[in-house]
Amino acid sequence: MSQKGILFLCFTLYKNDNFVTLKTIQMEKLKQRWGVQSNLQLTIIFIVFAITGSASAMVSKPVCLWLGITKEDFGFLFTPIRLILIFPLYQVLLVSIGFLFGQFAFFWKFEKKLLRKLGLGFLFKE
Repeated sequence: MSQKGILFLCFTLYKNDNFVTLKTIQMEKLKQRWGVQSNLQLTIIFIVFAITGSASAMVSKPVCLWLGITKEDFGFLFTPIRLILIFPLYQVLLVSIGFLFGQFAFFWKFEKKLLRKLGLGFLFKE
């Protein structure tokens, strides 16, 4: 599809009132569910999630090498091991990057809720 065709398709989708209304309703529900006050705060939260995902994938490679976990040694188990390793790295990075973007309270609450759902609520006293 050419650039003009893609641009026309995007314009058509955004021009349709039903699509825009649905998108607005979904964003408002997400803001309400997360307790977010503004669109700017929601945008910052999305940016933090994006940066954290990329950063955790990038950091996991040197950590695997440091721990001696290589594809040659572990074969088909390398990918599951790396994914298991990424999970705690992601959690730490999410709170850290959230702090850098001024959203520590949101991400700390988010982490506690996630860890409670995973059965690790005993780590937090309240």
